[in-house]
Amino acid sequence: MRRRRQESRWIHRWSRWLVAGIALMGALGTGYLTLGKFFGDGTCPTEGCDRVLSSPWGTVFGLPLTLFGFLAYGTMLGMAVAPLLINADQNKALRQKLETWTWPLMFLLATAMVVFSGYLMTVLAFELQTFCPYCVGSALFALAMFGIVLLGNRWDDLGQLAFMGIIVAVLTITATLAIYAPINAGSSPNGDLAGQVGPPITTASGPAEVALANHLTDIGAVMYAAWWCPHCHDQKQLFGAEATQALNTVECAEDGQNSQTALCRSKPEITGFPSWEINGEFYPGTQSLARLAELSGYTGPTDFRR
Repeated sequence: MRRRRQESRWIHRWSRWLVAGIALMGALGTGYLTLGKFFGDGTCPTEGCDRVLSSPWGTVFGLPLTLFGFLAYGTMLGMAVAPLLINADQNKALRQKLETWTWPLMFLLATAMVVFSGYLMTVLAFELQTFCPYCVGSALFALAMFGIVLLGNRWDDLGQLAFMGIIVAVLTITATLAIYAPINAGSSPNGDLAGQVGPPITTASGPAEVALANHLTDIGAVMYAAWWCPHCHDQKQLFGAEATQALNTVECAEDGQNSQTALCRSKPEITGFPSWEINGEFYPGTQSLARLAELSGYTGPTDFRR
């Protein structure tokens, strides 16, 4: 009995520090990915990570999913350390009040994070069918924080705690399914076809972009791409939605829509995505529209929007 009480006191004493450490690691990881999405090249260290963040599930309300993960971890970190920053000898009442308020909030947030992570793990396994170490790590972080919060506090009413957890879990999964409903329903113009299509193009095309796209198609230029490739999405964003439809794009990913993997593999010049084939020459990487106009001998309007 004495050993059990000592172990209980240990987890109660260090639970907030453990949650804070896990939340800090999660915030650093998601913050790094978010900065890369906003200010860098948007590339993840692994192909699986690229596929997830470039998929329709990688964006929420037009913002990268990692941003919301960063906010969740940051909130958990703040709630975990807030009482610890108060000197108990000088202001014991304030510290006690913060502990009383933050414990249930930490439990509710951890519950929401676990449920959402579980949904994403299902998508990862059955929809994207890839392995993303960052995603799996984040799910394990959420599960660990949930367990520590649950065991690291002396809860007065476990029944009420379970009731609140069920309510939050139901609300979280309902909201998640509602947010991703357009994906599950097939919101793209080719949604009735099998295969992944990647995130939607959100920019509009101008006359110059459409004219360049038509010119590239007329001369037989081809863009070899993969639906999960962030640079391919960036290239399409430069053209805009209307012009992208006019491009001759070859999907190289095996699980992409209208995949032509065999054709892509037959061309050793393709070393990455996107790769442009123009007049028999190959040009890897995202190209500016002015550069494509120059390479293809385009003589139309050049007042490109981007």
